[in-house]
Amino acid sequence: MQVLSNRLDALGWDLRALSSAVTIDALVGMRLNALVVDLAVLGPGSWEYLERVCSRLPGLAVIVCTGPSSVAQRVRGLRLGADAWMTKPCHAEELICVIEAAIRRHRRNEMPQMEDSTSIGEITIRPDLYQAYSGELSLELTAREFEILHLLSQSDRVLRREEIYERVWGYAMAHGDRSVDVFVRKLRQKLRIASPSWNYIHTHFGVGYRFAPEVDGGEVQPEVDAHEPESDLAEVLAV
Repeated sequence: MQVLSNRLDALGWDLRALSSAVTIDALVGMRLNALVVDLAVLGPGSWEYLERVCSRLPGLAVIVCTGPSSVAQRVRGLRLGADAWMTKPCHAEELICVIEAAIRRHRRNEMPQMEDSTSIGEITIRPDLYQAYSGELSLELTAREFEILHLLSQSDRVLRREEIYERVWGYAMAHGDRSVDVFVRKLRQKLRIASPSWNYIHTHFGVGYRFAPEVDGGEVQPEVDAHEPESDLAEVLAV
């Protein structure tokens, strides 16, 4: 850790070394570029923690750097969403290169980080955090739920199920696939719990869905608030 800290310091990066896992909200607040995880340090709940981090923070580069492991373990970690898996002992320079490569991939694929937040009804949509909030309370949306909410909120028309699937999942929807309906139902449940007096997503039977927040039969227009831009300084957290 000392060698890694010295090398990152020389590169102008900020490294935070922790001996235990931190909450997802804490990770969001740190505004990290990458997370390096040692599953052995995290303990019995390491796999569940890795899955939660990858699901809630898809824009975060996640690298597992741990002791000897089996093929099954490495495959499991990568399928949960880790960008790379490295086995200790490893050279600090190699780990840094892997971190840089993962960050580059995320920057090419991520949603615009400087996009303004949007407040509509009682909900604030934060693309920079990949999350929606009711006041200060997070709706605890999964990555897929947020992507659907963000996509719908950016459109002023009805979006067909097939179009939603192609733009969120990235490929054509198979005949009879009900994934969009399932995720919209889960999203509606979370919106209803957070904002019970509002109706945000409308169903157009046989076609798809439309985002039009309404309360007592009326519609409102979104308010856009600028948020503080991210620093160019790369940050890495090693756990």
